[in-house]
Amino acid sequence: MDEWNKVFPDVAESYYFFKSIDESEFEQFSFYYILVYREDSLVGATPCFLMQYSFDTTLEGFPKALARIIKKIFPKIFDARIIICGSPACEGRIGVVGDDKASVINAFVCAMQQIAKEEKASILAFKDITCDYALIVDNLLQNGFHKVEGYPAVEMDIDFKSFDEYLMKLSHVTRKGLRRKFRKVDKIVKLDLEVKNSLEESLNEAYGLYLQTLAKSEIKFEKIPKDFFINVSKNMPNETKYFLWRINKKLVAFELLFLKDATLVDEYVGFDYSVAYEYSLFYTTFRDIINWCIENGVKKYESGQLVYGPKKRLDFRFAPLYIYVKHTNKFKNSLLRILSDLLKPENFDEILRNMKKEGKL
Repeated sequence: MDEWNKVFPDVAESYYFFKSIDESEFEQFSFYYILVYREDSLVGATPCFLMQYSFDTTLEGFPKALARIIKKIFPKIFDARIIICGSPACEGRIGVVGDDKASVINAFVCAMQQIAKEEKASILAFKDITCDYALIVDNLLQNGFHKVEGYPAVEMDIDFKSFDEYLMKLSHVTRKGLRRKFRKVDKIVKLDLEVKNSLEESLNEAYGLYLQTLAKSEIKFEKIPKDFFINVSKNMPNETKYFLWRINKKLVAFELLFLKDATLVDEYVGFDYSVAYEYSLFYTTFRDIINWCIENGVKKYESGQLVYGPKKRLDFRFAPLYIYVKHTNKFKNSLLRILSDLLKPENFDEILRNMKKEGKL
């Protein structure tokens, strides 16, 4: 742990987060950790994972439906074995120290190539790289990698003293609509919030809500096993926050978040869809989270990817994330460049496409 922490960013998703992943039964992934030494000193550390990836994973709408039809005839047409630098469950942060960061990144690639050879993987990728890391990872573009924009992260500065003050930052139409939703819900139901460090007796109930939400999503990159929620509470008791919402003692929503240095990071959510729309759970739970942030001195709230329409209306800031990808076969790598451009999120998400045109992303 001490060695890892010397080079890896000081974020919640670090040593104990990856320990929790290691101890959990992830069926989709095999996990690796690459350490780079200069003489006896650790100068680089990064998590990696191996998976069977389907290129229709990020499709939505009609293209998704068309891909399902094609896969019925050719079940594995979109599949590829891929080794990815990063984590399936968070942004692709990399531990690099020293002046020669490019050499450390190249050492990561060499190790990934070795894993790919041993595991018969044909594609190497760096997942969800932020703008800060892109400055050093861009060196890979000279080594045959293609850079494409992924689904952006969303975040919000908690620089207001009350939820009403926050509402005043929004457009008149959004503010009026939210207040109407809140008045309606508050009149008909009492939503009780409890914040805990572990799920304990609520585990099965919460996991059922998570599976409901996963089933609703068109984009399913990872499925979190139930034991991860146990392990992360055990390994990260101070950072782990479970927000549990109940109606008449029945759990109707939960979120797993991490609190680190006045930043609250939203990881996984679950809703009871028999009441989610009736009680506007997306917005009412958001109100409770923001109020909790204000009360507990949180300065920054990072929400999850996707669901960009409502988050744009709620005045979240969109932060670009990049994917670097390379096929080990030179000819197929040229085809991969074309495919990567076709699969850019803005091609399937109208909100992202419009923000791109407006220069806001």
